[in-house]
Amino acid sequence: MAAGSAGLKDATAIVGIGQTSFAKRLPEDERTLACRAVLAALDDAGIAPGEVDALASYTMEETDEVELAKACGFGDLTFFSKVGFGGGGSCATVAHLAAAVASGQASVGVAWRSRKRGSGPRPWTNTAVQLPTPAQWTRPFGLLRPVDEIAMLARRYLHEYGATRDHLFNVALACRNRANQNPDAIMYDRPLTREMYMTSRWISEPLCLFDNCLETDGALACVVVSAERARDCRRRPVYVHSAAQSLPAQHHGMVNYWNDDPLTGPAWTAARHLWKHADLVPEDVDVAQIYDAFTPLVLLSLEGYGFCGRGEGGAFTEGGALETGGLLPLNTGGGGLSEAYVHGFNLITEGVKQLRGTSTAQVPGASTCLVTAGEGVPTSALLLRS
Repeated sequence: MAAGSAGLKDATAIVGIGQTSFAKRLPEDERTLACRAVLAALDDAGIAPGEVDALASYTMEETDEVELAKACGFGDLTFFSKVGFGGGGSCATVAHLAAAVASGQASVGVAWRSRKRGSGPRPWTNTAVQLPTPAQWTRPFGLLRPVDEIAMLARRYLHEYGATRDHLFNVALACRNRANQNPDAIMYDRPLTREMYMTSRWISEPLCLFDNCLETDGALACVVVSAERARDCRRRPVYVHSAAQSLPAQHHGMVNYWNDDPLTGPAWTAARHLWKHADLVPEDVDVAQIYDAFTPLVLLSLEGYGFCGRGEGGAFTEGGALETGGLLPLNTGGGGLSEAYVHGFNLITEGVKQLRGTSTAQVPGASTCLVTAGEGVPTSALLLRS
């Protein structure tokens, strides 16, 4: 395992990215949105659809490989995979393609996510479907939505470490400030103030409206090829330096009931693997795209990936640390909180933009970027470099 993982280091690169517009409601169906994002990514890379031979997406993706391959005109597919656990699978889709390309199973891979969450139903509202086993231990007792489960962890975190709602606001504000620079972001023209945050309605205490991600229609995609081929593609390559997936022992989605410490989540396990196979350490990261379905997840991830000590995530956000020019510029497209929530795939494409030097909130000289998937569920992460 160690040798194989080390063999992924800089062996592949993301050479194309594409996206549709983002909105609360888009008229197109999910398959149409998926095709548009994928074709845009291939055009960005300068690669013909007929050259695609690998696909990776999420188990929650409703556009399947057969539909996408026919609609976009792909050639013979020799690798395809889907990753579970919603937002926890985002970075893993790229990791799967990187492994397939590096091992010779494929030559041109496409990862994508298409979603109509803004205009479609919430997945947990279908009570006619039997609850999955983890939910049988939460939902009958009042933890009906993901936000309720994360709110419980957040309350414990605030209690144990003395963090405050001001620290959660720092996360929400950094994402909103970057969205205000990004014309593609849903919250582009809607600034956020502390007063707005502190007086907004509760969604699940201690989490208010602005601690929650958006609900978005839209699609994104990226193209992965070998490092050798990447040199001949249309855009500046962004190399997959290290990748990790994580399902910790005795994990229980969101709430971590059975762990000795529920605040030590999947990020900690993913981080150990990620850094083990990298030539870099957290201090080398110029910019981070950290999964932000809910603001407390960022604090947990800052600790899990080694940017600060245990219980120090709140304090780390102080003094503009997450803003451009701060210690760790965060979610520079606006993230799930303020650009769009498409199960974290926009964090991947924003990481690519940063290392190409084309972000709307460009970090000067950025050459390394950490991208993380959902904390609180089995997760994944990428360390990208230019």
